[in-house]
Amino acid sequence: MTDLHRYVRPEVEPSGPGCMDCEATGSWWFHLRRCAFCGHIGCCDESPNQHATKHATQSGHRVIQSYEPGEEWFWDYGTEQVFTGPPLAPPRSHPRSQPTPGPAGRVPSNWENLLNEGS
Repeated sequence: MTDLHRYVRPEVEPSGPGCMDCEATGSWWFHLRRCAFCGHIGCCDESPNQHATKHATQSGHRVIQSYEPGEEWFWDYGTEQVFTGPPLAPPRSHPRSQPTPGPAGRVPSNWENLLNEGS
């Protein structure tokens, strides 16, 4: 990726342990993604609300990193490619004690039927 410094700020901490927008609305998520520029945590495109992509579209922050334990990949919405980037400020994932999907207590029993396909 060219001009990585324009899209990735390794020193910025994540906004929290879960999707900021789902937390604000009382919703739930499948997987989490972290904006590599501002640290915003949003839910993935398979999640009902797709907050990570909405954040990227609205803010112009085009690079995300998985916020799942053990996953280090980055995604560039501009090039639609996965790439390897620098380590971001910790924590690098949601707490391992947090279930996937999450958060605990808000995931409907039929959650698998509510996922978006293909992402």
